[in-house]
Amino acid sequence: MIVVNTETIPGYEIVEVKGLVQGNTIRAKHLGRDITASLKNLVGGELTQYTELLTESRRQAVERMIQQAQQLGADAVVNVRFTTSSIAAGAAELYAYGTAVNLVQVSSPMVAQAASAPAVPPRATGGPTSAPPPPPAVG
Repeated sequence: MIVVNTETIPGYEIVEVKGLVQGNTIRAKHLGRDITASLKNLVGGELTQYTELLTESRRQAVERMIQQAQQLGADAVVNVRFTTSSIAAGAAELYAYGTAVNLVQVSSPMVAQAASAPAVPPRATGGPTSAPPPPPAVG
């Protein structure tokens, strides 16, 4: 499953829009994390426990969004966005959403041109490199 935050995917054409798909999770803070975070606020620095909590929440929300897209028979989800909101004291929701689509791979002129372009020879190693020639004199 291809998941991107862009409206298109290079090398592919969207042939069918399946619809909006979404995934969310609501997480509560942990008392131990709150105590550690309070101490960290005194000295500064990253609150790694909260970073890990948000990373896990984002992963779970995306997995749920992908499951919904698969149920619709989609190949990809485009234009993916994330949002968060406070639900209650100490609890927050992470919401992921996008558009489920079906794709067909296309051969664009740029892709075909890049595939047929001659390979660039590797640079010699171990010796001095030569500078490019100076520009021609004018006048």
